[in-house]
Amino acid sequence: QLQFVESGGGLVQPGGSLRLSCAASGFTLDGLGIGWYRQAPGKDQEGVSCINNSDEETYYADSVKGRFTIARDNAKNTVYLQMHALKPEDSAVYYCAAPRFCLSRRMASSPFGSWGQGTQVTVSS
Repeated sequence: QLQFVESGGGLVQPGGSLRLSCAASGFTLDGLGIGWYRQAPGKDQEGVSCINNSDEETYYADSVKGRFTIARDNAKNTVYLQMHALKPEDSAVYYCAAPRFCLSRRMASSPFGSWGQGTQVTVSS
C-alpha cells in the first residue's frame, strides 16, 4: 500500500509562495511517478501537476502553469510542489499520490492506492 505524507500547507496572502512536500512512508519515491491533486469545497478534484517515473516528463494544469513547479529530491525521498503567485482560487486541500499515468499533456485523474490526509492551502488577505 502506497502511503504518502503531505506537508507545507498554510495560510498565505495572494501573491505569496508556499512549498509543499510529499514524503513516502516505507518505500522509495525514486522511479515512481508522483502527482499533486487538489480538492476545494464544492469543486471537482483537480490534477495539478505530476512528474513521471523517469523525471523526463512533467505536467501542469493550465490553471497553475508558470506559477507552480514540481521537483523530486531522491536523497530526501521527497517530491516538492513549489507554488508562487498564489491566488485565492488555489485554496484547497492538496494531496500527493502516484497517478496511473503522467504525461506532459495530461495526468491521470485517479491514482494508485488511497489518498493521504492532505495539506490545506488557504490563500486569503
